Amino acid sequence: MIEITAPVLIALLVLAGIVMFFGAMVVRRIQLRRTLGTFDASILTPKGKWMMVIGRYGGGHVDLLRFFSVSPIPSFVVERRGLDVTGWRRADEQEALRIPPGFVIVELTRNGEPLLLAMDYRDYTGFSSWLEAGPIAGSWQI
Repeated sequence: MIEITAPVLIALLVLAGIVMFFGAMVVRRIQLRRTLGTFDASILTPKGKWMMVIGRYGGGHVDLLRFFSVSPIPSFVVERRGLDVTGWRRADEQEALRIPPGFVIVELTRNGEPLLLAMDYRDYTGFSSWLEAGPIAGSWQI
């Protein structure tokens, strides 16, 4: 009969925890991508680093959830109001190393502050359509 020592048991528990974490990440990603209005993207954080996210359209906002996480809470919420697309461009050499291949950089302003999102061009067309289809400013006032 094989005897399991404490270090082997601890190593097995740690390995099981890692497998469960990655399994939960996969299930979360599948659940998010199953719903309409989600897309893969990267955002330039205030610290100057690109972070992979899953975008999810809401009524008046876009939730950006960390790609490598199991949390259902968005890391960033970008409100539609005050958000403008100023253009898109191809990634330069430095950016191309930090974002997924084939993504374009979408240049946005949010209440005058610059914001950069990287996404597939097809997702960009959907994003810009969603943004342009928003309510006309002041149309809700009587």
